[in-house]
Amino acid sequence: MRRPIVAGNWKMHGSRVENARLIEALTAQFPAESAAQCVVCPPVVYLSDVGRLLRDTPIELGAQSVCAEAQGAYTGEVSAAMLKDVGCTFVIVGHSERRSLYGEDNVLVARKFAAVQSKSLIPIFCVGEQLAERESGQTNDVIARQLDAALELCGAGAFANAVVAYEPVWAIGTGRVATPDQAQEVHAFIRGRIAARDAKIAAEVRILYGGSVKAGNAAELFAMADVDGGLIGGASLKAEEFLAILAATRR
Repeated sequence: MRRPIVAGNWKMHGSRVENARLIEALTAQFPAESAAQCVVCPPVVYLSDVGRLLRDTPIELGAQSVCAEAQGAYTGEVSAAMLKDVGCTFVIVGHSERRSLYGEDNVLVARKFAAVQSKSLIPIFCVGEQLAERESGQTNDVIARQLDAALELCGAGAFANAVVAYEPVWAIGTGRVATPDQAQEVHAFIRGRIAARDAKIAAEVRILYGGSVKAGNAAELFAMADVDGGLIGGASLKAEEFLAILAATRR
């Protein structure tokens, strides 16, 4: 049985005051009986602060990106070792905004995936297609290329300690959401792509859906056989909404 997971990507939002209020609200209301794993990913400048606030709570700390290099003259970058040092257990790699706005290609994302795992952190490996790619029937081809870059660099075994997140780019922050059937179809494709190399690992890897997930649509999405939780954007900034999404992982 795959343990559900809900990860909140705060993107470039927050302040010390706002973050403290949000974590206080989340931890005060966090369901003691929750079987799901919960992660929050604040901006890098707040990782240490939020990590301290999360100490002795069930909520884990994640980062939104990482440098593919271990150390050196890379001004403005942050290494996997640094993220581990401040208490992270998860790192998002390959988010569509990193791919589209900052030119991160499949090869670089695969290297970041490897860098995260080299420090025993868990990558949340994002894949997904643009609207034009979906409309032209290229969804599976796009996702196959994204997945294969990591599979070829690291091997299927690496996915035993990784999470995959399917985020259709056309549904991120747009209010549009893939239907449960559309999400399930792509999640099944992802699992099958990994299964072609290692069926056991494919059966165990957790695959999240990301793209305008809210309390009102989470249960229907999470009810799909291959949807193991969500990578949540804007809704993760509202404690009640985020906790309602977490509760929707119950099967």
